[in-house]
Amino acid sequence: MSKMFVKTGDTVQVLSGKSKGVRGEVLAVSPKENKVIVKKVNVVTKHVKPRKMGEPGGLIDVESALYASKVQLVCPKCNEATRVGRKDGKRVCKKCGAEF
Repeated sequence: MSKMFVKTGDTVQVLSGKSKGVRGEVLAVSPKENKVIVKKVNVVTKHVKPRKMGEPGGLIDVESALYASKVQLVCPKCNEATRVGRKDGKRVCKKCGAEF
């Protein structure tokens, strides 16, 4: 299990795939699988069966997980996608040096 460079609530930019260049908020992080779920990115259609009486079934759109290596953190200060460094236990922007 590796340490993740993104946390829930961070803003990230997608580097590859059909959603390339899109920015979104991280909804969930899975360090065991090294995957993240980003809001409104990698949306798939899921077939849902009604479970309770009166609950509708059908097709719903759900965000699917993607590998953490396909996203890059967006610095809140310089507003650019950047790599992340570590300094005194805190995450640091490699471009401007701002702490996250």
